[in-house]
Amino acid sequence: MHDTAMATRHPCAPPTADECAIVELRQYTLHPGQRDVLIELFDREFVETQEAQGLRVLGQFRDLDRPDLFVWLRGFGSMQARRQALEAFYGGPTWAAHRDAANATMIDSDNVLLLRPAWPGAAAALPQHARAAPGASGAAPGVVAATVFHLREAATPALLDFCRHRMAPTLQRGGARQVAWYCTETSPNTFPRLPVREGEHVLLGLALFGREAALEAFTGSTPWARGVAPGLAPWLAREPETLRLQPTARSALHA
Repeated sequence: MHDTAMATRHPCAPPTADECAIVELRQYTLHPGQRDVLIELFDREFVETQEAQGLRVLGQFRDLDRPDLFVWLRGFGSMQARRQALEAFYGGPTWAAHRDAANATMIDSDNVLLLRPAWPGAAAALPQHARAAPGASGAAPGVVAATVFHLREAATPALLDFCRHRMAPTLQRGGARQVAWYCTETSPNTFPRLPVREGEHVLLGLALFGREAALEAFTGSTPWARGVAPGLAPWLAREPETLRLQPTARSALHA
């Protein structure tokens, strides 16, 4: 975290991506046909207005394999900053004006992982580009592979060492442009109005590929299956879950 930058920034200015000590991975299951409705509303109304309260909207995505899943990431400078920002936004006029329309698109919005960078600098490579102007439609370039590794216990130093020296280099040699790593934040949820998943431990890897074909080529290659998966298996409680994510037109996280 850059103390000098934080000291000179306006108190409500959002943290930069690498200053986000707390990150939420939010997966929303939507009613059929409602994803683009929510994305249009979200990208128009809920990006700058959230960031005005001191949080960072890191990226928002369509799941390429599930047409009714909307996924997004937001970050905070600390747990205290998270509570303050969420209280301000969800108690403010923008959410009051648009919450009924947003909630009408959703079946479930409680699939949320509360995370922190897996080690100092683990998310420093996460790119944050200038956003397209409000009203932009379609998709931003690239695809993000978000893999949730479900762990038997909290991430150990040995696992994180394996991640840094085996998992990350394999992804980068396989075509990932940038990779970021997060693990479970175990602090109590201080904004219980928005539930988070509790009682589990995960490691999250975010890998940005320039094209969907590049991700497919990596998925079908052998280095991960032979060089990573066997060594990783003892730490896992169950099979990893990979989301193939297409950035929306206004996502700051894209290729």
